[in-house]
Amino acid sequence: MTDTQPTQDAGLVSSRHIYRGRVVDLSVDQVKLPNGNITELEMIRHPGAAVTLPIETGEDGLTHALLVRQYRYAADGWLLEVPGGKLDGPEDPEACARREIVEEIGMEAGELVSLGSILTTPGFTDERIWLYLARDLTPVGEGPALEEDEVLDVERVPLDEAFSMAADGRITDAKTVASLLRAAALLAD
Repeated sequence: MTDTQPTQDAGLVSSRHIYRGRVVDLSVDQVKLPNGNITELEMIRHPGAAVTLPIETGEDGLTHALLVRQYRYAADGWLLEVPGGKLDGPEDPEACARREIVEEIGMEAGELVSLGSILTTPGFTDERIWLYLARDLTPVGEGPALEEDEVLDVERVPLDEAFSMAADGRITDAKTVASLLRAAALLAD
């Protein structure tokens, strides 16, 4: 069985809505498990997100990743991340990825390559993040157009160094680690 194949006779029995916020919805769901047990699980529903690993070759001839150093209250500090954001309603993940790199780093991608998707924390949320690699970047507008709750700076990191940072733990953001490791595998072919 693959990790995306549904299990028969398992699923939602009932749901009690607790909270609806700007980003997430919280419910307590009564769920029938594949073994027949029925249990209550707290469930956070999220519309999903898309992130992009933008890369460019600099004047020095090296390929760089354009990452953002972003303040994250939940992490109690600053994280080095790929640019990205939440899907707006039924927005297509690729459209979201393209929108977010314009908003966060002021660049458009001539080429966007899918790196698949990840489930962030499937023990309590359905959040799925779609991952992309962006190439052929072109500056647009006057640079980043940040939202009220975004505090970030764009950093150019040599791509090989970014791969090393993801592998050795200097980058701890899961979506960024996944994006970098998948891009490393793709670009090694």
